Amino acid sequence: MKDSGGNNDDGKNGPGNTGGNTGTGIVTKTRPKTKKPSLYKVLLLNDDYTPMEFVVHILEKIFGKNREEAVDVMLHVHRHGVGICGVYTFEVAETKVAQVIEFSRRHQHPLQCTMEKE
Repeated sequence: MKDSGGNNDDGKNGPGNTGGNTGTGIVTKTRPKTKKPSLYKVLLLNDDYTPMEFVVHILEKIFGKNREEAVDVMLHVHRHGVGICGVYTFEVAETKVAQVIEFSRRHQHPLQCTMEKE
């Protein structure tokens, strides 16, 4: 509504009249926090029948270890009864356990592999 003096009285800011509002602001968007997936250790268990060289082969083939790392893990399993092959998300760990068991059975070895939450 305009009064007789020509002043804009409609409560809106006209050009050049900021009325305390600078028109600048920061728009913030809150992101939901993503939870990191749980990790699982894949473990090889020692037995008295599976040849050491077969275990080294599995560590190289399935877990991507180089020869030295594979021998170190194999010796740890041999001496301590159990050894960690790697730490993975649930699905990857589950797949690696299945691959070890299937490959071992196909070659008639009783090698056991399991996983546990880290």
